Amino acid sequence: MAEGGGRPLKADDGNIGNYVDRNVDRIVDRIIDIDAYQVFDSRGNPTVEATVTLADGSVGRGLVPSGASTGKYEAWELRDGNPNRFRRKSVYQAVANVLGPIREALLRLDAPHQGIVDQQMILLDDTNNRSHLGANAILAVSMAFCCAAAQSRKLPLYEHLGGGEGNLIPLPEIQIVGGGVHAARTIDIQDFMIVAPQARGFEETLELTYNVYKETELLLKERGQLVGVADEGGFWPLVERNEEVFDLVLKAIERAGYTPGTQVAFALDIAASDLYRDGQYRLASENRQLSTEELAKMLAGWARNYPIVSIEDPMDQDDWQGWQQIMDVLGDEIQIVGDDLFTTNVGRIQEGIARQSASAVLIKLNQIGTVSETLDAIQLTQSAGWRAVVSARSGETEDAFISHLAVATKAGQLKVGSFSRSERMAKWNEVLRIERRLGSKARYIGGEALSPSFGSRRS
Repeated sequence: MAEGGGRPLKADDGNIGNYVDRNVDRIVDRIIDIDAYQVFDSRGNPTVEATVTLADGSVGRGLVPSGASTGKYEAWELRDGNPNRFRRKSVYQAVANVLGPIREALLRLDAPHQGIVDQQMILLDDTNNRSHLGANAILAVSMAFCCAAAQSRKLPLYEHLGGGEGNLIPLPEIQIVGGGVHAARTIDIQDFMIVAPQARGFEETLELTYNVYKETELLLKERGQLVGVADEGGFWPLVERNEEVFDLVLKAIERAGYTPGTQVAFALDIAASDLYRDGQYRLASENRQLSTEELAKMLAGWARNYPIVSIEDPMDQDDWQGWQQIMDVLGDEIQIVGDDLFTTNVGRIQEGIARQSASAVLIKLNQIGTVSETLDAIQLTQSAGWRAVVSARSGETEDAFISHLAVATKAGQLKVGSFSRSERMAKWNEVLRIERRLGSKARYIGGEALSPSFGSRRS
């Protein structure tokens, strides 16, 4: 579970609604019912699902994902801790909190809209990290209300969230090889992903990814290195060194008929907070310990030797000096993404902007706990000239809310895992549906979503 920390997340300090697109806050019919129950995520672990019913008959549903590699500043995921129920992972108390105090408070609202619904839950919780009611309880209702409001307005979710202006189809970042805590730490780096910066459209990107994914599988089988798939659907290989994965995927890219560095490039998630112990970064699979300076030097070397366009969480969530070193070395060349560093928290993003510690923010709904605060975080990120990367979690559900969120906010990038497993494919498929519905209004800018100057650097 994530610990509390960072800037207090209270609704009465002016943090909620400063950046929200006011179209989301259109008043809809009052809430007449809220229900919640325990369901299961892609790892088979319990999670919370909620439904919200409005007086006009509109019904919305919200399912909450769960992370394995979690930052300590994330909002609190409430689990029961009962050793006799689902190995301590049941969420019956979170469900009870929805059915009890949350339901009671929201049924009293005369003129509900997203901002007031989320604010009421935050005030009811009255903690800095959602540890009283649980971020999973609050988020389930926040998402469900948002979906009900969209239905009430007879709008697709992306149009409701984006005020009718969201039309940017996101660049996919798709995992080919998974490691870290998602694959029993057989390799240290959590995500080896690919992007297709020159692809002319979303569907072309998916076809390219499919071909590289399948060639990677064939190569691993030929070499006897395939263990299975990791939590997010990427392959789980047997390798001795982290750099072997680059060589493996580069070979797969070439065998698929593509050119590394132009048609296909790498995006990495180091998940460095999981490697950090006592001031050192430990690469357990290689039995190595690195200082901040040594890790920065290693990543800079990788960026020189391999076609890397984005690195997420290159340093620990509290190693601000390390983030500055990475930005000094690589910030002008590639996208540097903060996940555990920011945890979709406006206060931490503001601090990062002041320090110029990154150039992009990973956006995860359950890190902060409400739709309103997530929209605030995206808008703040974009207003600073940084990129927002909407992301799934390793413990996902079939819910495709984030596909709509990415399009609605013109985030430009979407990271949901690999090109397998239904909880992942549901998100890619939903983007295809949104693109079809948008028709000629849909925009796709490919590698420009990483940086406006991407094309000139990579041509």
